[in-house]
Amino acid sequence: FIGETMRFGKIAYLNLLPFDVFIKKYPLPLYFKAFLEHRKSYPARLNKDFLYKRIDAGFISSIAGYESVRQGRATKAGIVAKGAVWSVLVLPKQSKDDYQSASSNALAKVMGIKGEVLIGDRALRYKLSGAKAIDLGQKWWEKHHLGFSFGRLCFNRYGRFYRHLAESFVNKPVKIPYYILQARSKQSAIAPKDILMYLTHIHYRIDKKEEMALSRFYAQMRLKHIKKPMRF
Repeated sequence: FIGETMRFGKIAYLNLLPFDVFIKKYPLPLYFKAFLEHRKSYPARLNKDFLYKRIDAGFISSIAGYESVRQGRATKAGIVAKGAVWSVLVLPKQSKDDYQSASSNALAKVMGIKGEVLIGDRALRYKLSGAKAIDLGQKWWEKHHLGFSFGRLCFNRYGRFYRHLAESFVNKPVKIPYYILQARSKQSAIAPKDILMYLTHIHYRIDKKEEMALSRFYAQMRLKHIKKPMRF
């Protein structure tokens, strides 16, 4: 194997449940999977870990992956929504960033949408409760007719390995076993049927149109003088 110190970080949200299932079956040493379980967190935290090279690779926010794209250290695997995403919302409250977010906070500013940004499983529970909110994935689609990549698998080291891992993931349909679905339902307080419906709003391959959308997003950030958050 290519190294005994490989460190991978992963967003601890339901949007990567298919990757959780995929990686359990992927031929990897036990230490790799043990570190993966240990280094699960929210996007803004993983962005910082990636920047300071406390992890070799991981699914990080697209805004944090900008330099990785420029340096050829980004894979074709990401967290993409073509329309409503359900888990990236702006609530009708006083404007406030989500401390767990990076790309979504910037996206709200790019779109000129004011309110409280909420992401992840907390946002999904809010959506399922029937409360009013603006879905940033839907708003981006309505304006650009392009899917938006909220996260991306990038690497600091072991590029050949992670490119192959990403390609294997996006090319292989993943069926979520019932026992895993039940466990994650209990953990997240979201019904299994709602988890499965939610996952129909997400895909994981970043192709030309997704790259075009990200380029447009980065360009609009520059145009509106929106800076990358200092916290990562």
